[in-house]
Amino acid sequence: MANKTAGTTTTGTMTANPDTEDASETDIAKHDEDDYVEIKEQMYQDKLTSLKRQLQQLQEGTLQEYQKRMKKLDQQYKERLRNADLFLQLETEQVERNYIKEKKAAVKEFDDKKVELKENLIAELEEKKKMIENEKLTMELTGDSMEVKPIMTRKLRRRPNDPVPIPDKRRKPAPAQLNYLLTEDQIMEDLRTLNKLKSPKRAVSPSSPEHVPSAPMEYPVQRFEARIEDGKLYYDKRWYHKSQAIYLESKDNTKISCVISSVATNEIWVRKTSDSTKMRIYLGQLQRGAFLIRRRSAA
Repeated sequence: MANKTAGTTTTGTMTANPDTEDASETDIAKHDEDDYVEIKEQMYQDKLTSLKRQLQQLQEGTLQEYQKRMKKLDQQYKERLRNADLFLQLETEQVERNYIKEKKAAVKEFDDKKVELKENLIAELEEKKKMIENEKLTMELTGDSMEVKPIMTRKLRRRPNDPVPIPDKRRKPAPAQLNYLLTEDQIMEDLRTLNKLKSPKRAVSPSSPEHVPSAPMEYPVQRFEARIEDGKLYYDKRWYHKSQAIYLESKDNTKISCVISSVATNEIWVRKTSDSTKMRIYLGQLQRGAFLIRRRSAA
């Protein structure tokens, strides 16, 4: 009986051991979970403390990462300022070079215009001088033909009691002016002809019909169509403009290579390519055929 009881006790004890082990494992797991939560909470607190410390350092400007990045930004800022200064220096030098270049071009253009103006004025004065010389020569060759003859008036005999007549103070008539429509060569040829007519080989009586001066010789005139419109010359069914290369032919078959330098209202100026001298050609000369214009290649 006792053995039976003992066996029963032993069996009951052996039966109670698995429950104890389960309880102890549960306690261990619960303890581990509490430790994990505590460790996790501690890590959170540490990170929060670290972030607060970094925030405080950032506000004070002592944070290492902040100082590192600020140093990099400062280097970029200084590099950008240096590049801006270099760009400003280069632009300033370029503007100064352009200014000097434009100034030299303006001075050169002014000098060229001044020389051209001087040459034009000299040419005009020379032309006027030639006209005055030709007028003087014409007056010398024609003698008193250019003098204004006084008007013959009939004077009545003055009576003893009549007052002394007062001389008539009138203005003297202006001397006649000559307008030349011929070239210089044609004028000289006419003057030579007149000179021959003034010195005949045999004496002629005043009553003879040969004493009457003959009419001036008329030269056959070949007409050419020539006019100027909008700064261009229309001649012989062709248009000519400034800076165009041409050949200028005269009556003696002289052929000159020229360039049209300017086109005025009633005249054109041409510049010889050989010596760069300028000539003035009137529309009347072109219309009469005193000069002929032909196109030529600019080359």
